[in-house]
Amino acid sequence: MATLLRADPTFYASPRLAMQAPPETVAYVIIVNPGNGPDGLAVVDADRSSKTYGTVVGSLATTHSGDELHHFGWNACSSSLCPYAAHPHVERRYLLAPGIRSSRIYVIDTKPDPRSPRIVKTIEPEEVVNRAGYSRPHTSHCGPDGIYVSALGSPTGDGPGGIFIIDHDTFEVRGRWELDRGPQYLAYDFWWHLGYDTMITSEWGTPKMIEDGVNPDILLKGGYGHQLHIWDLPKRRHRQVIDLGAEQQMVLELRPAHDPSKAYGFVGVVTSLKDLSASVWAWHQDGDTWKARKVIEIPAEPADPEQLPPLLKGFKAVPPLVSDINLSLDDRFLYVSCWGTGEFLQYDVSDPFSPKKTGSVHLGGIVRRAAHPTSGPLNGGPQMVEVSRDGKRVYVSNGLYKAWDDQFYPDGLKGWVAKLDAGENGGFELDRKFFVQSDQRFHQVHLEGGDASSDSYCFA
Repeated sequence: MATLLRADPTFYASPRLAMQAPPETVAYVIIVNPGNGPDGLAVVDADRSSKTYGTVVGSLATTHSGDELHHFGWNACSSSLCPYAAHPHVERRYLLAPGIRSSRIYVIDTKPDPRSPRIVKTIEPEEVVNRAGYSRPHTSHCGPDGIYVSALGSPTGDGPGGIFIIDHDTFEVRGRWELDRGPQYLAYDFWWHLGYDTMITSEWGTPKMIEDGVNPDILLKGGYGHQLHIWDLPKRRHRQVIDLGAEQQMVLELRPAHDPSKAYGFVGVVTSLKDLSASVWAWHQDGDTWKARKVIEIPAEPADPEQLPPLLKGFKAVPPLVSDINLSLDDRFLYVSCWGTGEFLQYDVSDPFSPKKTGSVHLGGIVRRAAHPTSGPLNGGPQMVEVSRDGKRVYVSNGLYKAWDDQFYPDGLKGWVAKLDAGENGGFELDRKFFVQSDQRFHQVHLEGGDASSDSYCFA
């Protein structure tokens, strides 16, 4: 891996400077094969001036079947400009794509041709197990001192889940991140407040709890994750538990404020056992402790049981199933995906504790099957969401996790990616020229040069 004499030009000291970056020309999208073949990566043309805009212009297939690629991320990003960064001259060049089923991680080179990515290294499951004691890697984030990867559990499929570190240069697994995990057992997402030496982690379930789909017995007993965990980032030690209550099931995606001087963020909760509603909570620092409170609640929608999958027939309602959220770089607009109802929402969160709804559109949904302007009825719903650095473009895809896709959309899930154009003062509309469909499933989207969920910053 080459060492740059100057910092990578796609690194920005602050989110304000990142918002002035050139627009992306390609989007990278994880492909999940619903059958027995390998997964991969699709390259979609995001350049409005291009004749192939909104179409797949490149692709890559992995070397094994059954990986189920999930949340991928860059090897390096703007956190490399932090004053204490161990690798200030690494290059944003490689994407790390973990297989949530296989525990295999692919290192993908996006240069010299961004439209023709290629696999340059494979981290085998045995290395993850032997060096970190974890399996089922889920999310990767580029940190100032290494590549951080969360894992859902142990090699046996039980817990605890946690975080391990991969070296920036060699892509070798260094080892487990936690020195003292305290009571933390379940794992899912993680992010940090670099200006406050604080990490936040969330909870889903162990591999055994999720790999065959939603387990009604576990769900109705409140057995899936319902806590946030606060950590001392440099000391790698657990500090505090914030319990949202056992009725709040599956506390998933974390989106901290991008401004490193701010100590708050948002987390999505998939469903409430009380009424199948979904919610978004805001965490914040209060003196020496951290607290969280519900700031958005999205109700379930009544439905004819004949239109519902078996898991939901008895409830006679469609749950929103908030599966992803994202926050624009100026910390102004929060985007919320309701994978169950098919609604995609925008909120003005200038006041993080009093969000104001500013936009809504429907695509797919368990019952509604809302169409894109250029499509027929759609299945799936808005799931993973990515926001461009300038906040003007928003990308959504519809694949969640194969076992869960099949459970909630038993007639089969056809993959799609849509794009929306966001207004400067709120609101958005679908881009009629950008809608990609496939018989394979699309999961997460990342953008050339970075996006709203790729980078963290040390300067305001």
